[in-house]
Amino acid sequence: MRFPIGPAASEAGRSHDREIWRLAVPAFLALVAEPLFLVADSAIVGHLGTTHLAGLGIAGVVLQTVVGLCVFLAYGTTASVARRVGAQDLRGAIAQGVDGLWLAVGIGVLVTLPCVAFARPLVAAVGAEAAVGDHATTYLRIAALGITPLLLMLAATGVLRGLQDTRTPLVVAVLANVLNVVLNLLLVYGLDLGIAGSAMGSVLAQWLAAGALVGVVVRGARRHGASLRPDLPGIRQAGRAAVPLVVRTLTLRAALLVTTYAVTLIALDGSDRQATDLAAHQVAFTLWTFLAFVLDAIAIAAQAITGRTLGAGDAAGTRAVTARMVWWGVVAGVVTGLLLASASPFLGAIFTEDPAVRDLLVPVLLVAALGQPVCGVVFVLDGVLIGAGDGRYLAWGGIVTLLVYTPVVLLLHPSLVVVWIAFSAVFMGARLVVLVRRARSDAWLVLGAPA
Repeated sequence: MRFPIGPAASEAGRSHDREIWRLAVPAFLALVAEPLFLVADSAIVGHLGTTHLAGLGIAGVVLQTVVGLCVFLAYGTTASVARRVGAQDLRGAIAQGVDGLWLAVGIGVLVTLPCVAFARPLVAAVGAEAAVGDHATTYLRIAALGITPLLLMLAATGVLRGLQDTRTPLVVAVLANVLNVVLNLLLVYGLDLGIAGSAMGSVLAQWLAAGALVGVVVRGARRHGASLRPDLPGIRQAGRAAVPLVVRTLTLRAALLVTTYAVTLIALDGSDRQATDLAAHQVAFTLWTFLAFVLDAIAIAAQAITGRTLGAGDAAGTRAVTARMVWWGVVAGVVTGLLLASASPFLGAIFTEDPAVRDLLVPVLLVAALGQPVCGVVFVLDGVLIGAGDGRYLAWGGIVTLLVYTPVVLLLHPSLVVVWIAFSAVFMGARLVVLVRRARSDAWLVLGAPA
């Protein structure tokens, strides 16, 4: 069966559009709100001193790595819950979500203890110097107590997305960010607790946000008669389903690390040029990541809608809405690409006063802009296959893509622009081939709810 890509002019197409954007817009706003926790902490801690801010940055790398690897708690839960929603089994859907919450608690406890106990070695492994390391260790030991609520927030958000609700996570994310700022100001400056106060404020806000989201799931469980007790077979099933999604995420992060490493190889004998390349790369990657939120919002809608339509046994409907989401992925990629290209001469001034970095940034951003339509298709199809529960294929596809991309980017690094061409054409292009090949087949169209 061919995989159609193109606009639909029918009423069914317009209905798909309304459903896609009903889910995607709140998801985008929630995705933008999530990084603001660390941004607010950075803005407040930055006024304590440079070493404090550097310490926060080191601790943030450790925390973001741990939590980022557990994004499967949201993605996998969305897919499994949505399937049961499509099969008209709300009780089973919420019970599946509760299993995800218990899995989040188990992982959170297992990860928190070593992060607290070995905070200093973890900080040292990142390469922090003495003064910076002290501040990083202080922050990490306290902030690690927020890992469990962060994982609960991921799992509960996945449950609500599976229930076709992306607005509740948005409201909670906004309120949590406001509370985080208030608590940070109060504890850091009002009570003069310094960087420790910033960590305490964030942890308190995270626990309250997790409590709010879990409370919504608990009310749904009671309303539909789903048990809140831990179900070991269900938790084990959720854990097994998570493994391929973890592999997928690891391959993506490895590709980003390889890209940054390739940038460091550009001018090993010239520190000035290397600093310029790394600075421009960091700015470009920051902007690329922000634009990815737009595309990832459609992917989140794809997870929820695909799971639901497959759970309902509607293969034709799944094909139709997938084609529509891919179309919108292309449109979003073209729009973001045009915006990035038109703004490329001016964006550098926001981030740096160095003219060399600004000049280098323009061609890099133009390359990134050209790759945005491909990113749009890749993000959407990734979401579709996650929603279909096709994690094993995504894991193997990620491994193949990484093996293809790594030697290319490490051998071809004469300039930062060439590295970004390799990233946009080879890495994203390989992902496009892997995902479109799967989407054109029928292997992922597994109908009905899991037994």
